Amino acid sequence: MTRSSLRTEEVVSMTVTGQDTNTRRDTDTGADADVGTDAARAIGGLADERASVRLHAALAIGSAPDPRYVGPLVERCATEPEFFVRDMLTWALNRHPVTLTLPALLHELRSERPQARSQALHTLSKIGDPQAWPAITRALLTDPDDEVARSAWRAAVVLVPEGEEPALATVLATQLGRGGHEIRLSLSRALVALGEPMVAALLPARAAADPAVRAHALATEKLLRDPDTGFAFAIEEAKRVVALGGSGQEGH
Repeated sequence: MTRSSLRTEEVVSMTVTGQDTNTRRDTDTGADADVGTDAARAIGGLADERASVRLHAALAIGSAPDPRYVGPLVERCATEPEFFVRDMLTWALNRHPVTLTLPALLHELRSERPQARSQALHTLSKIGDPQAWPAITRALLTDPDDEVARSAWRAAVVLVPEGEEPALATVLATQLGRGGHEIRLSLSRALVALGEPMVAALLPARAAADPAVRAHALATEKLLRDPDTGFAFAIEEAKRVVALGGSGQEGH
């Protein structure tokens, strides 16, 4: 083969190789662009005016977790009006690594928006990572917003370290008598979930001047002793005891 032929083959080889490299580069760039477009479309869907679109966007995000989604998911949790969409947002966050979601959720606990705090607490209870426990403060457990406090009670019961139950029960017991039926039921369930350590915490409430507080304390203890008792029945029975001047301590 002549020297001229060798040079020609080298030029052809280099040209073909360069074309292949450029083709691969273009293909990779196109794939990256598609992924970026899909992510932008999913994130945009979270803010769509239609609840069904927001729901499907959260589902798509949770089905293909990506660090870029964590911030928008947490942000949407703070404003999403539909319960079933918020539930899907929580599910989507749970699909992402705790190392990414935990810092963002803990930051939301300091938000001025009640829903941001409430939904962050709800999501933390679902994640169940014990690192979140120090962030469940007395301020959150006694938050003036009922939904925030309610979410804090649930999260606290899930995250409380072994041995901390009595202290938690003491704080929760200060909220007895608070709110309407659903709020009181949530508090009673949280206290009952702590088991026997909550009994001593109820003692001050059982002697409280407010009959609503006393009745709530008695109903809560009844639920612990007899889990099959419905809360409505337990609270009505406790009200009768209080109305008759009893403390519910008879026989204890």
